[in-house]
Amino acid sequence: MRIIGGQLKGLRLNPPAKLPVRPTTDVAKEALFNILFNQFNFQNSKVLDLFSGTGNISLEFASRGTPYVIAVDRDFGCYHYLKTLVKQLNLTAIKPLKAEVFKFLESETDTYDLIFADPPYDLPQINLIASKIFENKLLKPGGYLIIEHPSMKKLDNHPNFVDQRKYGSSSFSFFQEK
Repeated sequence: MRIIGGQLKGLRLNPPAKLPVRPTTDVAKEALFNILFNQFNFQNSKVLDLFSGTGNISLEFASRGTPYVIAVDRDFGCYHYLKTLVKQLNLTAIKPLKAEVFKFLESETDTYDLIFADPPYDLPQINLIASKIFENKLLKPGGYLIIEHPSMKKLDNHPNFVDQRKYGSSSFSFFQEK
């Protein structure tokens, strides 16, 4: 795992092997950020990274100048790894938060320009993520929700669904606040 662009470009991440994660591949991450680069102003945005794991995506956003990134994960090892890395790199933009994602979504009142969710692929509630986010009005108008999921899983039945991009066995489904 490495940071693809921005001030931390080339930084290799070496999380402990025991963390319960399946990081977004560098190829898929690079494709995602190429899409976002043309549609998104990183320097003036608030980002929410759900099921953040190692913080791979949060770090990519911070590296590209995003001033405010909340990274939510329930696993203490993931939370501790990202919190330690943020401190070592002096990345004040990233705020790691140890919380169960669905409980967080129920209590969160802030709004975001972009929400990225990379849940465990075997999570039975993957299809509920978009509903919870739109019900609780967590996206700003024009904001994007991106959910990474197994390519065989379809999330296109939600009214805010706009696109799906496939990268091997993983896909990104895009939703937009209209």
